[in-house]
Amino acid sequence: MIDVYYWGTPNGHKVTLFLEEAGLDYRIHPVNIGKGDQFAPDFLRIAPNNRIPAIVDSDPAGGGAPVSLFESGAILLYLAEKTGRFLPADLRGRAEVLQWLFWQMGGLGPMAGQNHHFNVYAPEKIPYAIDRYVKETARLYGVLDKRLADRAYVAGDDYSIADMASYPWIVPYERQGQDLDAFPNLKRWFDAIAARPATIRAYAIPDRFRDLPEPSEEERRRNLFGTQPANA
Repeated sequence: MIDVYYWGTPNGHKVTLFLEEAGLDYRIHPVNIGKGDQFAPDFLRIAPNNRIPAIVDSDPAGGGAPVSLFESGAILLYLAEKTGRFLPADLRGRAEVLQWLFWQMGGLGPMAGQNHHFNVYAPEKIPYAIDRYVKETARLYGVLDKRLADRAYVAGDDYSIADMASYPWIVPYERQGQDLDAFPNLKRWFDAIAARPATIRAYAIPDRFRDLPEPSEEERRRNLFGTQPANA
């Protein structure tokens, strides 16, 4: 059994995409980041950076004590190695997947995240910041579109953790000020992943938590964008 500390964000979806594809047994623990659950001491013992997702694997390969992990890229890599799936075993295939996994972690995710912040959440609309991150998001979409011109998936013919990492950050493309029709290869890839049964199941998970108490707007902003220390 894998315990998943989760909220329905792009990074949270990465982990459930893998778990649904692999058919692993897992249990969801909702971490309502708007309410500040990410600052709870029990969660910080697993995820000291007070960010979701995190996992605890009570049945790691080789046995022994449970393994806990935070950071979505590290979790995807761990699960791929645990199951022997969605990451090629050969040197070159593995390198292709890993470089695109880290491309998402270091580029697409952070830049799209800043895009979301300045476009949607920032109390003051700063034209320079909005223009900067919308254009950088478009550039990264273009990189992915070019990459997908001659292959079905990001790292080749097979679906991998590189695709699982990037897809959730393309889902809110409208909020990022992007038009998928301008990136036809990316759109084809996006539509193919969206239609996968495991993707549909993974994206239905947040529906389970619709009845949880909603934070006030002030509380949400304080918990998402404040300076609350990790040991609070």
